[in-house]
Order: sequence, then C-alpha cells, then structure tokens
Amino acid sequence: MSTDVKVEAPVISRRRNSARDILVSGLSVLLAVIVGGLLIAFSDPEVTSKLSQPLVFAKDALASAAKAYYALFQGSIFDSSMMQAGGLIKGFNPLSETLVSATPLLCAGLAVALAFRAGLFNIGAQGQLIFGALAAASVGFMWQLPIGIHLAAAVVAGVIGGAFYGGIAGFLKARTGAHEVIVTIMLNYVALNFLGWVLSTRPYLRTGRNDPITPPIHDSAAFPLLAGSSLRVNSGILLALATAALVGWLLNRTTLGFKFRAVGANAAAARAAGISVSRTYITVMLISGGLAGMAGATQVLGTERSLTGGVAGTIGFDAITVALLGRGSPIGTVMAALLFGGLKAGGLAMQAKTGTPLDIVLVIQALIVLFIAAPALVRAVFRLKEGGVSALSLSKGWNG
Repeated sequence: MSTDVKVEAPVISRRRNSARDILVSGLSVLLAVIVGGLLIAFSDPEVTSKLSQPLVFAKDALASAAKAYYALFQGSIFDSSMMQAGGLIKGFNPLSETLVSATPLLCAGLAVALAFRAGLFNIGAQGQLIFGALAAASVGFMWQLPIGIHLAAAVVAGVIGGAFYGGIAGFLKARTGAHEVIVTIMLNYVALNFLGWVLSTRPYLRTGRNDPITPPIHDSAAFPLLAGSSLRVNSGILLALATAALVGWLLNRTTLGFKFRAVGANAAAARAAGISVSRTYITVMLISGGLAGMAGATQVLGTERSLTGGVAGTIGFDAITVALLGRGSPIGTVMAALLFGGLKAGGLAMQAKTGTPLDIVLVIQALIVLFIAAPALVRAVFRLKEGGVSALSLSKGWNG
C-alpha cells in the first residue's frame, strides 16, 4: 500500500502543477485583457472627458472597452455584417483569417516549445523560418511535379531547410558550448540578409519586376483551400495541428522525447544516466529547426504564394510568446497560437470599427508575456496559494 502511494505521489504532483500552470496562463490572459480594457478606455477622448464624473466615467469606460473587444471578436471569429453581404460562409471570413495567422505561428511555436523542453532557448525560429520558406518556395516555383507530390516535396524542402539552419546552432552548442541564445539571434540576421541577397539574383527575380519577389509558386505546390476561393484558410492548418499531435507523441511516448525532457530537467543527471547531452542538443535543434522551417513552408505555400523579403514578418519572434503562453506543451501551444492569430486578425477590425489604436493589441500581447513571466504577481492579484512555476522554470522548459 505504501509503495503505491509513493508511486502515485509524483504523478499527482505533476498533475497539480500542470493544472496550476494552466490556471496561471488563463489568468495571465484575463489580466492582460483587463489592463488592455483600461488602456482602451483612457485612449478614448470621449471617455476621458468624463473623468470629473466618476460614475459616468466608469460606465463609459466599460462601454468603450466592451465595444472594442466586440469588434475584436467580429474581426477574429464571426462578422454578421459580412454574412449579410456574402452569405453564411463569408461571415466566417474572420475565423478564416485567424486560422491563416495561427498556422505558421503554431509550427514556429512548437519549434520554440520543443527546444524549451530540452533546456534550450531557441530564439532563432525567425531565421529557421526564413530558410524553410526559401527552400519551399524554390521547389514551389522552380520544379514541375504532379499535384500532391509537388506540395509534399516543397514542404519537405522547407523542413530540411529549417532543420539545417537550426542544426547549426545545435552543433555549436554541443561542440563548443556556444550559448544558443546568442548564436540563434546572430543567425537570424544572417538569414534575413542572405534572403535579401538571394532575392536580388536572377533565378529569384520575377519577370518584368525589379523589386525583390520571386515568381509565383505553381498551383500544384500550393496548399488547397478548405472553404473555397472566398476564404483564405487552407490545409496548412491541418498539417500544423497534425504536427502538434506528433510533437506531443514524441515528447510523451518515445525514448527520444524522454531524453529531451531528462536533459531539460537536469543535464548533469542525464549525462550521469548515460544520455548523450551533446547528441540531444543537436537532435532537438534539428527537429526544432525543421518545425520552424515548416512554418515558413505553410506561409509561402499557403498564404503568400511567392517569396518576398518580408515573408517571415515577426512570426519567429511572436512564436516565443506563443511557446511561453503554451507553457512548452503542444496543446498549450495550439491554444496560444489560436489566441494570437485571433488578436492579429481582429486587431485591424477593432481599429477600423472603433478607432482603437492597433498598438493596443501589441500591448496586450506584451502584457501576456509579462504576466506569464511573473506568476507570483498573477497569484497575488487573484489571491492564489503559493506554488506553480517561476520565471526561471520557464527558461528551463517547465519540466517536472
């Protein structure tokens, strides 16, 4: 009986920690939304003109924030006005845009989260994404292959391109001890400038154009649309979700995943147990780079349909926030990617319909990161019991 209790105790403890992590993440988002609502109210001149009347000010501030967040919902989930103009399917155009934005964010977020679990802080998803997009686009417009095979070849090329670039950081970490944060940050700049140079070469210049843009990829290499030509959502989101499930299986059901988690929890103990830490670092960065490369492939093959200097946008950097909010778990990363995809898609609608500055959305994202990194503050605000994760555990991958 006592043996069973000893065995079950760590499992119960892990489950409690997991539930606490989810609670803190949810409350962090809620707190960011509340603070964002205050900023929305104070950015409205009509509301601030009522400061001398506290009750009227409070009522108008609440109404202003509610109006802005309703516009955010309309811009990210469903807009009845679009339905009236183009039918029911058109009403879900905001949801389509949310999924389009979330697709590369999810793949790149998984790249950062997987490295977290092995104790590495992969800041290089941006550069790995660029190399993945470059490789996928090259196959997409240079090759002529049958439908299905062409798309698969382009995606695989993107994964290989990202894995190659991520593997550089893993190799340097394993063989020289170079810190992955510094290396990946520098590699981001290398990738960005390398892309700029490639787009200036003749094979990558579109005929009749002098600006840095490649020829469009062939239709056979593009992700099929899921809801017809009226919506941009494509099958890339299905690939991203399947990849998240695969990463979850890898981490929790395989020997390799156990090695990742063991090294992330305590590299010295893992080495003493016979695990090759150096090999683990290289392997995890190869896989992480491949995931970021897949993000680049979904972006260029599913949304952009051609390669430009701004194809990566800020996806690689936003992925860090997605992984933080997701607590390094695949399911958490999926939810965080959908949230940030919705914020990105709905922010423009919020600005257009209510005049709320788009920067408010960026502030909300930043506040989420702040509160995620300061769980003690969140617990204090909501008067939760002590426990849970710390900022230090975030950087180590939240293993345990």
